[in-house]
Amino acid sequence: MPVINRIAALAPEMKEWRQWLHRHPELQFDLPQTSGFVAARLREIGVDEIHEGIAKSGIVALIRGCKPGPVIGLRADMDALPITELTGKGYASEHPGRMHACGHDGHTTMLLGTAKYLAETRNFAGTVALLFQPAEEDGGGGGVMVQEGVMDRFGITQVYGIHNAPNLPLGHFQTTQGALMAAVDTAWVTVTGKGGHAATPQVCSDPIPAIVSMVSALQTIVSRNLDPLDELVVSITQIHVGSADNITPETGWFCATIRSFTPEVREMVERRFHEIVAGIAAAHGVRAEIRYDKGYPPTVNHAEEARFAVDVAREVSGRDAVNDDAGREMGSEDFAYMLEARPGAFLFMGIGPGAGLHHPAYDFNDEAAPIGASFFARLVERALPVV
Repeated sequence: MPVINRIAALAPEMKEWRQWLHRHPELQFDLPQTSGFVAARLREIGVDEIHEGIAKSGIVALIRGCKPGPVIGLRADMDALPITELTGKGYASEHPGRMHACGHDGHTTMLLGTAKYLAETRNFAGTVALLFQPAEEDGGGGGVMVQEGVMDRFGITQVYGIHNAPNLPLGHFQTTQGALMAAVDTAWVTVTGKGGHAATPQVCSDPIPAIVSMVSALQTIVSRNLDPLDELVVSITQIHVGSADNITPETGWFCATIRSFTPEVREMVERRFHEIVAGIAAAHGVRAEIRYDKGYPPTVNHAEEARFAVDVAREVSGRDAVNDDAGREMGSEDFAYMLEARPGAFLFMGIGPGAGLHHPAYDFNDEAAPIGASFFARLVERALPVV
């Protein structure tokens, strides 16, 4: 695969960067070491401007080409996950209970490698805005950056991102036009009855049968309220109730994750969720309180920009290594907010065999970083050609 020669030469340095980031994982918006490391590398690289403190710990860096022109945004997420690492690597997390289990250390490294190449060559007509984002895993840092005005402030006209994909062959790309990843909503339901001795159920209002009925009935949203041609997941992920074998509990609660692709389905699920829970609570003589949080919107690629990104990926990895009709998946991504704000595309890039994302044995493949950086660099040079 034709990795850019200069970027290939940066591979040892990129490996050092990535493994330093892996040793120092940080969570959500609280990324002082990570953002400090990124800013220090950007100063060494010699970018034209560095804007820190965006969305608390995010960074926007600008590199100007040899001629004026439009501004293209390239995004990398920087945060880690609250997982205890089990890789056993020499560069494993130095912070128990936190690790880079989703490869954001690799994403950040790819964008730093891109920055170094573009700052040296400047063979493009326009400006590149490097978006180093906090809180993708939890907190919607991409949305916060958009709300704080990065698109307008820096004049960004298009935006692109990559996510690594374990067990997709190294350097292979896949994406699709239109909806690529789902919206995610989360519901917490607290059910309150009347507790007492388990030997006297007639004087209690047991929340357990109500919760069991709710969990079962909520599954009918998919089977009975959804158009069979649409896509939806309603998964109950937690149930917490009871404390002893001879006590009818006073309260219990459960949690659900809801994944969908269209505003119409999203609205229908929320409405039916409330109706089902309220109806069953009334039937069982208990009280139910719902907290229904709207999360990330669907990640929707723009058709023209997706076609362009696919062409660039084929230039880097070869035509047979790029699938431009990979279909949708039910995971979610806060890059969705950036794609709502500006045209662009999001792609998955294979890193070869290994543990899956969010697994304690996951590790980013350092051989993938020069491929991702080459993709970003060629995308800029093709989108902003010097004429």
